[in-house]
Amino acid sequence: MTKPSIPADAALRPLPALIFASRWLQVPLYLGLIVAQGVYVVLFLKELWHLISHADSFGEQQIMLVVLGLIDVVMISNLLVMVIVGGYETFVSRLGLANHPDQPEWLSHVNASVLKIKLAMAIIGISSIHLLRTFIEAGNLGSPNAGYTETGVMWQTIIHATFILSALGIAYVDKLSQPPEGH
Repeated sequence: MTKPSIPADAALRPLPALIFASRWLQVPLYLGLIVAQGVYVVLFLKELWHLISHADSFGEQQIMLVVLGLIDVVMISNLLVMVIVGGYETFVSRLGLANHPDQPEWLSHVNASVLKIKLAMAIIGISSIHLLRTFIEAGNLGSPNAGYTETGVMWQTIIHATFILSALGIAYVDKLSQPPEGH
């Protein structure tokens, strides 16, 4: 595959070249997200050790809450991977993973629109885990160590519903912006 030729006048236009090159300023941001993912790996291992070391003393509800915490960490880590890999591929430069056996299926057709929808769905998944944890712990409402109030649970539910409506709105706008089938 040959690279497209660059028009001769492109070298004479420094401002567009500078603007285009500015996309590389995002690289430190993606590297920072990779470090953040490393922190999530440490958190996951810490929580997993907590679960293993207390498995014989935890009740079913406590085990379920720790497992939901582990799932939450994994989902946030998945979100980080989507942002790091998809964002870099979409906004900075191609990764050059064509025909690589480990290339994620979704990466072959990633663009800003697909990335927005995938991110919205990931945020809904994370919000669902948080809401499920809240509902499980709702029996402790009113106790001083619960950290939850009826108003707090209500607002979490409203925020979760807002995430769902936002994702539906993003998907609908994306569908409207696509050309009709067969065109």
